[in-house]
Amino acid sequence: MAVTVNAAVSLPSSKSPSLSFKSSISIPERINFNKSVLYSRNVSSGGNVISIKAQVTTEAPAAKKEKISKKNEEGVIVNKYKPKEPYVGKCLLNTKITADDAPGETWHMVFSTEGEVPYREGQSIGVIADGLDKKGKPHKLRLYSIASSALGDFGNSQTVSLCVKRLVYTNEQGEIVKGVCSNFLCDLKPGADVKITGPVGKEMLMPKDPNATIIMLATGTGIAPFRSFLWKMFFEKHDDYKFNGLAWLFLGVPTTSSLLYKDEFEKMKEKAPENFRVDYAISREQTNEKGEKMYIQTRMAQYAEELWQMLKKDNTFVYMCGLKGMEKGIDDIMTSLAARDGIDWLEYKRQLKRSEQWNVEVY
Repeated sequence: MAVTVNAAVSLPSSKSPSLSFKSSISIPERINFNKSVLYSRNVSSGGNVISIKAQVTTEAPAAKKEKISKKNEEGVIVNKYKPKEPYVGKCLLNTKITADDAPGETWHMVFSTEGEVPYREGQSIGVIADGLDKKGKPHKLRLYSIASSALGDFGNSQTVSLCVKRLVYTNEQGEIVKGVCSNFLCDLKPGADVKITGPVGKEMLMPKDPNATIIMLATGTGIAPFRSFLWKMFFEKHDDYKFNGLAWLFLGVPTTSSLLYKDEFEKMKEKAPENFRVDYAISREQTNEKGEKMYIQTRMAQYAEELWQMLKKDNTFVYMCGLKGMEKGIDDIMTSLAARDGIDWLEYKRQLKRSEQWNVEVY
């Protein structure tokens, strides 16, 4: 670190006057900022030893600006309840929301919290299934995205809701295996206790800007955080929040009988046709003009240019939740679009992530 100082130079000869000059002196790194220090040094000049003494005042570097989040994260609470001391709520409602002929069951459930699990839209909670594992220990918690707004389905901030698919599969030995926690939850009866941990997570929090464009990409139960967003936007009234932007939902499912919360989304469209768009990708029933199955990335490709123009704006936020496989398909679409503008998509996506505009929670 070089600083300019006023220095007094003393020569050994009595005839030599005391000189005052400006000199660039290298100051050791250990100097404390915002303090005056005495710098002393002897140097040789023409056989004479010259003593240089200087009073140096250093200045602190400009403080880094604290990053201000674009998301609604002020006052967000995380990990209030931990596995060793979970909150014990009660199941108030548990209903299957897929048709009987759907490939698999998905259930919507509501638990009481008495306001003791204060969460925000986009967060998750952990659930610990009853019973013990094969080693005789309590089951490990499983995380689930919250499917209700902060006010909850009953509007009183006293409940939390989940959207859970029952996991059942056949292993390599031909045995039917049931997921411990998903089956525990899907089988819950009203009045049953449920051990809850959390809340956790800040990745999927909503943006502060009520005029933002919010693009939501979901497969299956990945719809959960977006149902919480959309309830806040279109079904509730808040003194400090009124959504005036565009919310665009893409939901991918295998069959029409697997569509989740479709009636709710249709009501939202009726209420706010200028502010809400929804597009479904039903992979086993729909195809595009090339005859390809309609996955979520296939549906998005039909609006690729429009989506790309949105992604160039600093008030567009993308949220992705669901199966990990969807991410590569979306990258493939965006890579070709960005290349047309001479942009490296992966680098551009990193920039979007840094500015909190590209948010992913996949499994």
